[in-house]
Amino acid sequence: MASQIQDRLTTDQDLLLMQEGTMMRKVRTKFWKKLRFFRLQNDGMTVWHARQADGEAKPTFSISDVETIRKGHDSELLRNLIEEFPLEQGFTIVFHGRRPNLDLVADSAEEAQIWMRGLQLLVDLVASMDHQEQLDQWVREWFQRGDRNQDGRMSFSEAQRLLLLMNVEMDQDYALSLFQTANVSQSDTLDGEEFVQFYKALTKRTEVEQLFENFSSDGQKLTLLEFVDFLREEQKEKDHAPDLALEFIDRYEPSENGRLRHVLSKDGFLGYLCSKDGNIFNQDCLPVYQDMTQPLSHYYINSSHNTYLLRDQLCGQSSVEGYIRALKRGCRCVEVDVWDGPGGEPIVYHGHTLTSRILFKDVVATLAQYAFQLSDYPLILSLENHCTWEQQKTLAQHLTEILGEQLLSTTIDGLLMDKLPSPEQLRGKILVKGKKLSTIEDIEDIDEEEELENNQESELDADPYPVLDALLQSESQELTSRSKHIKKVVACPVSCLLICGHVLAQAPSTTPESYFLSDQDSTTILCPDLSALVVYLRTVPFCSFTHSKENYHIYDMSSFSESKARHLVKEAGNEFVQHNARQLCRVYPSALRTDSSNFHPQELWNAGCQMVAMNMQTAGSAMDICDGFFRQNGGSGYVLKPEFLCDIQSSFDPERPISLYQAKVLLVQVISGQRLPKVDSTKETSVVDPLVKVELFGVPEDTRQQETSYVENNGFNPYWGQTFCFRVQVPELVILRFVVKDYNWKSRNNFIGQYTLPWTCVKQGEAILELLANIPTLAPFLTQPFCPFPGYRHISLLSRDGTSLHPASIFVYICMREDLEEEDES
Repeated sequence: MASQIQDRLTTDQDLLLMQEGTMMRKVRTKFWKKLRFFRLQNDGMTVWHARQADGEAKPTFSISDVETIRKGHDSELLRNLIEEFPLEQGFTIVFHGRRPNLDLVADSAEEAQIWMRGLQLLVDLVASMDHQEQLDQWVREWFQRGDRNQDGRMSFSEAQRLLLLMNVEMDQDYALSLFQTANVSQSDTLDGEEFVQFYKALTKRTEVEQLFENFSSDGQKLTLLEFVDFLREEQKEKDHAPDLALEFIDRYEPSENGRLRHVLSKDGFLGYLCSKDGNIFNQDCLPVYQDMTQPLSHYYINSSHNTYLLRDQLCGQSSVEGYIRALKRGCRCVEVDVWDGPGGEPIVYHGHTLTSRILFKDVVATLAQYAFQLSDYPLILSLENHCTWEQQKTLAQHLTEILGEQLLSTTIDGLLMDKLPSPEQLRGKILVKGKKLSTIEDIEDIDEEEELENNQESELDADPYPVLDALLQSESQELTSRSKHIKKVVACPVSCLLICGHVLAQAPSTTPESYFLSDQDSTTILCPDLSALVVYLRTVPFCSFTHSKENYHIYDMSSFSESKARHLVKEAGNEFVQHNARQLCRVYPSALRTDSSNFHPQELWNAGCQMVAMNMQTAGSAMDICDGFFRQNGGSGYVLKPEFLCDIQSSFDPERPISLYQAKVLLVQVISGQRLPKVDSTKETSVVDPLVKVELFGVPEDTRQQETSYVENNGFNPYWGQTFCFRVQVPELVILRFVVKDYNWKSRNNFIGQYTLPWTCVKQGEAILELLANIPTLAPFLTQPFCPFPGYRHISLLSRDGTSLHPASIFVYICMREDLEEEDES
């Protein structure tokens, strides 16, 4: 069971020193800094820590959990401690998902470099592993966990304990027979290679063998023609099947002789089914595959709410790390709530609350560094401006100087357009979304509209901060000074205003009283320098769809609370669709969600709302849907809306949809599960009772869920073999979610793992009615466990945080066909 990691552990100088251990400071806050002894374990995959070198050690993290290593200069926390610790001695371990970073400070820059190089080497080695190498590493880790006395061999009592650790409760006699079969040395203990055979016996996939034998003439191998038949008939690869068969045999057949003969063994067949080519997510949807030259209003845009927050909206921590994490999730619209700060430097925090504060210039510097690391399509900066005139000038200065050429400050090629620019035209650009100076008459009109809008909002979302607002009233008053004498101003024509953003006064004025911007609770003076940076995304209040159509331009956009947007979807769904085909809109969570919880975005996507802003720091089903939906199209953060949501004369109403096409029937058979994790890893004897819930999200008629029965005491290789049928009215909007849970009759079922993806990205068989009719096991709706039908796919499960639970997966069959009932009626 040798591996690259094991080889490097004995030859790489950095890894050798890391295995000896190093005393370093673990830094959590400015005030919590404690010495700990860190040591890389002999498996090369885990790091443990203790209070002292000879103290009791505890596991700290696994290499597979680490995303990257940052230098001390890139750590927000360590930069604040520069007077205590030289930045060269510090580094940050960044984990996948929402797990907090680990900041460490070594005694010297040399020790810090040893750990940075060594950890990054291990992270790169893990990332470069293919599926089989990952599985081998996983088996190796289980062997080391099961070998309690660390003698390199495993007794039967150790194997019994290991079975419970691996989440399976097995009959003792059956377990002993598997153990004895693997023990070819007859030594009553298993060495590493014998354990591999024991593991293979445990993981025998009866359902896959049955499928294999249905196409194999001798039950031992699939010839090239037999594999082509399987790909064509079952996986519906059609004309590509012959070429793909050769490619897959070369890629997944472990035997060199088999590859030369163009045959596929059982191991190779299983390797294919468990690979990315056998995954449920269509690999063609992973790169950018959609047309990126349409107007911005034709795209869903991955958007964040209160991006700076890492936790709740009352006392949570504000950090530039919130922006880094959001951008790494593919976010393309971040929010910045900016207020006057000390020393003339604007600050970012959730106003009128006890959330911590960060400098606006640090946020802008972070955006400049990370904005286009994952996606080079435009980033929208949603600026919530609460600053006075002087600090607005500082805002504009920071945006201009720090972002430089990244900042879009004029229209494309200096020309006005009769439609919004496309993501392709705006690649590599950061756009400011905010309010913009206009004529005094326009502003007076807007004041009346905003008053109406705010009154409507108050009926839907009550103020969640009355006590805190009173406590912080003095601070609020300082930030909301009003101008009592407003002089008449004349703006450039609208055509010029978009380009230059200048405002001309009838008489010269040396005070900023001539310019103002209406806000919800005050009148904030608006600085022309900042106004000029708003080009295509001018925020305007919403009165009605008719008013927007008659008075607003394509570059004007409105924001809606979730409750107001939902109300509009239900009461005027078609008008909302047409509005969103013409202009951009943003929907944000209710102010009552002080815990930073989320609403489900699907209902708003159904109406074509582009920017449905999520509290990305909070895990849950809503974020699973968002992450799953934006996984497509290269993770670019832009997904093209269906055609019927891009037509300004569309007749589509999400509450009363009339499908342009015939309704479909979705068939999903949940077959089996593999290597599911424990819900409570601290209890060795606890074994899960897993069930699978299949959820569909779409228009109201398509939003349904069904679940399997639970399998008692088996999280290692549970079998369900249950088939579900869903009637789908608008498949273009459907999102499919698989959730695995641990059955608990005393309380709610416990979450194990999930996977979510849009229907348009499902790798599926295209069932032919005549073919299905010839399969006896189809009736009723394919309930037999081993019926051979299109679309066998593995689903790799993700944690609540969206990180991989490899090698945990479920095995399913999935396809869609025309609705037979509609055919009969016609």
